Amino acid sequence: MNIAREVATRSTCDRKFVGAVVVRDRSILATGYNGSIRGLAHCDEEGHLMEDNHCVRTVHAEANAIVQAARNGVRIEGASIYVTASPCWGCFRLIANAGIARIVFGEFYRDKKIFEVSQKIGIELVDFSTHHANKSVATPSPEIA
Repeated sequence: MNIAREVATRSTCDRKFVGAVVVRDRSILATGYNGSIRGLAHCDEEGHLMEDNHCVRTVHAEANAIVQAARNGVRIEGASIYVTASPCWGCFRLIANAGIARIVFGEFYRDKKIFEVSQKIGIELVDFSTHHANKSVATPSPEIA
């Protein structure tokens, strides 16, 4: 999760700094952070593009991590994704269809339906804040230790 938090510092939308790291067998496969479409201006350059109280200028961290893996030919099926915030419904659908088996999130964001659907389709959801409540944040996960 510490690596996901570090990746989040690269976010270019100051409404929510989110980072994602895709991991399998203690190896980082891909990372992503929220930022604008490749080649377009970022929120920190031109401001937010708001619709229904959400900035739509950005591509979410989870989507960017999945895209990075695809662009580089990295297979992520069966992997875990560490995200600083739980995925929105759109990102959850991408994660599910990418075949990612486990989502570890740092804080709840907004879409509760991911909990019900993850159980139906067999994706493990782990709330890092409660799962590691009695452990040091600096303690590495067994996945990336």
